[in-house]
Amino acid sequence: MMIGVGLTLPAQNLNVFNTRRASFKSQKSPLNPTSRRHVSSASSTELTRETLSNLEKLLQKSNQPDPERVVKTSTSNGSIETKGKGLLEGLNLSRIWPEMKAAEEMSPRHLNRLQRLLSKTMEYSPRNNLGSRWREYHGCNDWSGLLDPLDENLRREVVRYGEFVQAAYHGFHSNPAMSTDEAPLPRHVALPDRSYKVTKSLYTTSSVGLPKWVDDLAPDLGWMTQRSSWIGYVAVCDDKREIHRMGRRDIVIALRGTATCMEWAENFRAQLDQIPESDDPTQRVERGFLSLHKTRGAHVPSLAELVVEEVQRLIEMYKGEPLSITITGHSLGAALSLLVADEISSCAPHVPPVAVFSFGGPRVVPGVFIGEKAQQQQQDNPWTYSHVGTELRVDTKMSPYLKSNVDIACCHDLEAYLHLVDGYLSSKCPFRSNAKRSLAKLLHDQGSNVKQLYTHKALSLNLERDRFSFPMPSCLPSPSQ
Repeated sequence: MMIGVGLTLPAQNLNVFNTRRASFKSQKSPLNPTSRRHVSSASSTELTRETLSNLEKLLQKSNQPDPERVVKTSTSNGSIETKGKGLLEGLNLSRIWPEMKAAEEMSPRHLNRLQRLLSKTMEYSPRNNLGSRWREYHGCNDWSGLLDPLDENLRREVVRYGEFVQAAYHGFHSNPAMSTDEAPLPRHVALPDRSYKVTKSLYTTSSVGLPKWVDDLAPDLGWMTQRSSWIGYVAVCDDKREIHRMGRRDIVIALRGTATCMEWAENFRAQLDQIPESDDPTQRVERGFLSLHKTRGAHVPSLAELVVEEVQRLIEMYKGEPLSITITGHSLGAALSLLVADEISSCAPHVPPVAVFSFGGPRVVPGVFIGEKAQQQQQDNPWTYSHVGTELRVDTKMSPYLKSNVDIACCHDLEAYLHLVDGYLSSKCPFRSNAKRSLAKLLHDQGSNVKQLYTHKALSLNLERDRFSFPMPSCLPSPSQ
């Protein structure tokens, strides 16, 4: 069972969901008093005064002197007379939002929410009790009826497993180099959930290598040219309360995406190869992914061997308990997650339920063709691949915070996926108004792809750059209501 989060590229102009802009509008915005019908002169005056006061509180910087107040008096005929410098002029809105017109997004209610998303700390998740439904959320029915609208418990599970992949990225980039002379030492991984503990480090090895003259010519490339690299970890839930909440003890296998030159080289080896242990000649996968999955390193076993050995050990250790195995990965890690799932599905007599939560995964297996001519085309064309599993498709255009013309880096960024999943409600309402995931990391990683309104607003809230470099949270931000 596999659920894959896929993202539509804006360059292809594919409107997966027709975003209804009305769903993002603030009805009866305080910034547009005239939109309210049958409003008396006195109430309209009070409304305008309240709106200006709210804007002053929200937009005024603490290190700047207060702008001159607007003094309003009512004349005998009921009109309003303004004295002194105008408040809106003093706030200099044209500088803060050079591209903004008077719109619903400038309402105090909207800006209050934006300030919360930008400046809040991590929230504690309510973590609803999954109880007897855990198999359903783990994919026993291929998540039927849970995707549109997206079930809030499933949303949290998807985001939660994405955070485990982010921990794999952090773990790799904190120390990417591998020794060519000795076996690697166990490494520390800062998990996003303290109820889990890491039990095994995972490595992947390329079957191809660069010629020696490359190292002689560019010795400073370092870890980028190494054949074996740390790619992820195995973790197991070790907290009784969390085990009770989830309805079982969960084993997580998290795999990062492409990082080294050798991994990129394997990505482009697109020929179809038969799976070695399979007797079915139609079961074939992309050669490069299979290579990274099966190749042994000089001092480390293959990824397949490492995973099977650890899963067998954990199954034996927790024999008699309800268990689940969840494999999660992004990009290359998503492709390898599928191969790992296939590998461990038959590694023991009674394997627990296995599910894959992947993000931005490439096609791994051949497409389905009917007829002799079509099968011949499949054999001749090395690029005939298809997705497997159940897909939750998201689009950057769904987010009110991202530009409509984001670049490819944003379209494949893991934090962008988590941002979109956290906001996704249904195909009829792609981004929920009460999304709770902080925008800080999205601004840090994809600032050039965030709408200028919000980058300027972040500066106006005095969010210093080091504020974005926050450590891994001990608890996940809540993607549920």
